[in-house]
Amino acid sequence: MVSTSNNIALSDKSFLYSPHPPEPAPEAPDVTEDSPLPEASAPHQPLALRDLAERARAYAEASSSLNTRRAYAADLKHFNGWCRREGLDASRPDPQVIGLYITACASGARSVGGRPNAVSTIERRLSALARVFAERGTPLDRSDRHIASVLAGIRNSHAAPPRQKEALLPEDLIAMLGCCDPGGLRGLRDRAMLLIGFAGGLRRSEITGLDLGRDQTEEGRGWVEILEGGLLLRLRGKTGWREVEIGRGSASSTCPVTALETWLKFSRIGSGPLFRRVTGKGREVGPMRLNDREVARLVKRLASAAGLRGDLPEAERPALFAGHSLRAGLASSAEVDERHVQKQLGHASAEMTRRYQRRRDRFRVNLTKAAGL
Repeated sequence: MVSTSNNIALSDKSFLYSPHPPEPAPEAPDVTEDSPLPEASAPHQPLALRDLAERARAYAEASSSLNTRRAYAADLKHFNGWCRREGLDASRPDPQVIGLYITACASGARSVGGRPNAVSTIERRLSALARVFAERGTPLDRSDRHIASVLAGIRNSHAAPPRQKEALLPEDLIAMLGCCDPGGLRGLRDRAMLLIGFAGGLRRSEITGLDLGRDQTEEGRGWVEILEGGLLLRLRGKTGWREVEIGRGSASSTCPVTALETWLKFSRIGSGPLFRRVTGKGREVGPMRLNDREVARLVKRLASAAGLRGDLPEAERPALFAGHSLRAGLASSAEVDERHVQKQLGHASAEMTRRYQRRRDRFRVNLTKAAGL
């Protein structure tokens, strides 16, 4: 049986930057019988190099989001486990092994848990493997026929239209706000999160990554500034920083600015993470930032409490809603020029924005009539 290497770790960048990098070999001096002995070299300074290595690892970590690193780490663990069960070597980027692995994932082989993976999941697993092998200096050739032809066949056989989450329309959001505890800190926090997430068209990580001010935490993804006309959010994304403007609402009960001001007043947060855990039976605000998964849980819980999609069995409803439902809700509801929605969501193309618009008029431009038919 071929030994399996389980030392591939995406979260640990030690294979990229060792704290003791090898020193270049010195050139051999021309030594003759009359040459003096060479002087001793200067002492090695490992502390300075170790500090640089730590910084390099931190920069490498910052090259991708936390959610991406989590997904890739899970994918690596999945691949390593399959190789171990099949007696294959996981340390080398063998295209034949990778081709067999994605076949197992697509067919739902017992060695991968017995359930077929979606095409998007298989493509993500391939991306994770390609990245880690490239960082180890042994690139994976995804164009090799053992991978490319198998992946093309998987796409042709199993690809399906993406399953989009339901958009939370304004009437849905108002019903959910009515299910928040009006007299508790947790209810005040949840109202502010929902309204800011909806009005800003934010991702769940952008909601929980907000700080009250600039440079207050190392892991923050942006901060908020309360102005007379509304909120100004500065967010750090995949392609750099962007600004999101959230205006005041027409009623105090649905105004995101009022909801945030109320949360800050009663939570007594002066700096640091904006949205935190509420402890002590709902009477105390802790120092820890909320995990972004709490946004999805909040949306699912309140959508169920508000009775959304009551035409479906109760067991099926939670799967319809998630954090992206807030983002899709703004894109589907805002009756403004599409360019403004695209800017708010931070999309590079209008086509991406249209994927979020669940009830737009798809036939506003009728090419059939325009052609004279």
